[in-house]
Amino acid sequence: MADNEEKKTVQKEEQQEEVEASPDVHFEPVVKLEAVEVKTFEEDENVLFKMRAKLFRYDKQLKEWKERGTGDVKFLEHKENKKVRLLMRRDKTHKVCANHFVTSEMSLSPNVGSDRSWVWNVLADVSDGEAKAETLAIRFANSDNANQFKEKFEEVQKINIELGKKEKDEKKEEEKKE
Repeated sequence: MADNEEKKTVQKEEQQEEVEASPDVHFEPVVKLEAVEVKTFEEDENVLFKMRAKLFRYDKQLKEWKERGTGDVKFLEHKENKKVRLLMRRDKTHKVCANHFVTSEMSLSPNVGSDRSWVWNVLADVSDGEAKAETLAIRFANSDNANQFKEKFEEVQKINIELGKKEKDEKKEEEKKE
């Protein structure tokens, strides 16, 4: 009886091998789609810094950290007015999870218990479409990356402070002329 079962399984295997592969099937699309140019509004900016990180925001009502997303955090300098902003998009969806100018009021402080993350307060983060105050934390793969981010953050902050001073001086000169 065992011999019969073996013969049947051998015959089934031979029959499966004899089945021919189906020919390649090609379907014409029902609707033709045109290529669409997507604007990220980063076209007028230069990337000063780019590094992979995970971003969190502090939810004051629940008193806990909520993950905002993982992706590349960038410092972007506008080509005309030279202002620098921090922008972070989620990896696959490219949805904005942080978008704000680096201002003099911001200060990076180390996150408790981690040498690879930083915390700062933002007065006007517009990642959700409207400006609102947020407490953000960012975590990097290692402490070297975190330190590079801090150095660049402080450098960019100085650039924006200098630009702010120049703008105030120009406004004062215009008021004097009038």
